[in-house]
Amino acid sequence: MHDIWNPWHGCIKKSEGCDNCYMYFLDRLRGKDGAAIFRTKAGFHYPLQKDRHGEYKVKSGEMLRVCMTSDFFLAEADPWRDEAWEIMRMRSDVIFFLLTKRPERVADHLPEDWGSGWDNIFFNVTCEDQRRADERLPLLMELPFKHKGVMCAPFIGPVTMRPYLETGQIERVLCDGENYDGARPCHYEWVKSLRDECADNDVTFVFCGTGRRFVKDRRLYCIEGSRLQSEQAYKSGLTYIGKPMQFDLTDSFGWPIPEEELYVPQFREKCTTCAMHPICNGCTNCGRCSEDRDPID
Repeated sequence: MHDIWNPWHGCIKKSEGCDNCYMYFLDRLRGKDGAAIFRTKAGFHYPLQKDRHGEYKVKSGEMLRVCMTSDFFLAEADPWRDEAWEIMRMRSDVIFFLLTKRPERVADHLPEDWGSGWDNIFFNVTCEDQRRADERLPLLMELPFKHKGVMCAPFIGPVTMRPYLETGQIERVLCDGENYDGARPCHYEWVKSLRDECADNDVTFVFCGTGRRFVKDRRLYCIEGSRLQSEQAYKSGLTYIGKPMQFDLTDSFGWPIPEEELYVPQFREKCTTCAMHPICNGCTNCGRCSEDRDPID
């Protein structure tokens, strides 16, 4: 996927949300150990890669999800993080989505000139249940980031975060069920309750997927396949689009980038029923898709 940047791979399990980690599962299928942490080779400098015309492959205004097969603030990645920060500094025209289960490590591992934060960094913590919400959200409130969000995935227990939403610091909440071996059920009532808290505070809430096991009206549904899970989440109508986020992106000289020069996602017809649509970078037009070849706005 063109919206993911993995400068390193592998992780150490941190909390109950890690019990059935998808990365461990997929690595195991390949005969690999998900706990083996290493710096990626070709992937490390992905945001700086250029095409044959000398243009960046990642366009101005795109959002890159960072370390989706690891944790950006993993202790084992300390030797590589400064270089990763420098890449994000160089690409001040790109939004970097950082997600961590280790917010207690963040303050000591920010760039020296961080100040109140960089405009192109969107910092998120994982809150898979109330225990982790109570542990991580107070830290999220204290950390110096201009853009903050929360990911409830895998959503394995009810979560309330109303006092934190009321501060105005949280700009987006994502929610998704669990997949792969041992998937624990996600309950409709949990999702609806958190969605309502977000809506009350005009915070965007995106229900990305049901997961393999979804409970509604006391009935357990076994939903196989990520596409079907996403479609069912879309049909639930639980996504709420709140106040838009405003990232002040600049070019390498520090000048603001005109809106008309920013990347505009393109989508195919089948994308309209995907729950990830509101947070997706859109189609890469790679040509591998056999249907809906002409992208639509």
